[in-house]
Amino acid sequence: MTRRNYYLTTDGLLKRKENTVYFLNKDSKRPLPINKIYSIYAYGALSISSQVLNLLSREGIPVHFFNRYGFYTGSFYPRETLLSGDIIIKQAEHVLDHGRRMELAKSFVSGAALNMKRVLGYYGLENGISDTLGDLESSVSITEVMNVEARIRSDYYRAIDGILPEGFRIERRTRRPPENMANAMISFGNSLLYSTVITELYNTQLNPTISYLHEPFERRYSLALDLSEIFKPTIIDRMIISLIKKRAIKVEDFEHGMNQCLLNDSGKRKFLAEYDRRLGKTVKHRELGRKVSYRRLIRLEAYKLIKHLIGQKKYEPFVMWW
Repeated sequence: MTRRNYYLTTDGLLKRKENTVYFLNKDSKRPLPINKIYSIYAYGALSISSQVLNLLSREGIPVHFFNRYGFYTGSFYPRETLLSGDIIIKQAEHVLDHGRRMELAKSFVSGAALNMKRVLGYYGLENGISDTLGDLESSVSITEVMNVEARIRSDYYRAIDGILPEGFRIERRTRRPPENMANAMISFGNSLLYSTVITELYNTQLNPTISYLHEPFERRYSLALDLSEIFKPTIIDRMIISLIKKRAIKVEDFEHGMNQCLLNDSGKRKFLAEYDRRLGKTVKHRELGRKVSYRRLIRLEAYKLIKHLIGQKKYEPFVMWW
């Protein structure tokens, strides 16, 4: 049976009755059969009984929490069942060895940049990404690699503005809080993708706190940040451009405050519905010779990283071919 993501956008309570979880809010009681749940995304205030947590843990189902602004705040991460001491050691070795860490960090940036190029090319937009990407080879520190990535993304957003209608342009990247509608969607989408990558990493032997491009600080799954960079252009950015150009999302789907702009409830529902549709979208995989979903592409990227860490096959970042 195919499992799916459940997005809870209102305040409510999760209760358990036998092997079914129920979401109760002021308007309804909704069943969430345990064998149909892949992961849960909670955007409202959510109360959870210990019985539900025990069941979710047993079934390996994560719950991701977001605040009222749509920013990721944390996850209920079930007990890991695929732990591998060998893989954790290999991950750590590739962080402690500067050369090996730089190799992976540069791969994540080059993969992200090439996917940005593909997005701009799809819309016939001029870009200087290749020129800036040339500076990546001469970078000798993580800080320099991050600076190259920041310059590429700034030029990329500036190019995208060339096809967005007035009022929906990015203008400049603002995050906490986002100051306009485009920034509100980018922040919301990036936070959503980050939590999706966390779920996929949970289903591998990789430790999500050991990363290469982003510093492996406490209290965050920084490897998910690394892999998210590669998929932001493919999944989030193309989706946002499509929603705007098709007028599927409108001015009334946002709420404006003092120097901030956020998706309102209707905007969140539209965004989440399209995101879920895109995660399930399939493409013919060149190497596997079969169709795989966008969500599966993220898991496959994690598997490729494992092969690199154990010396089986050099890591080459995902670059969309369609």
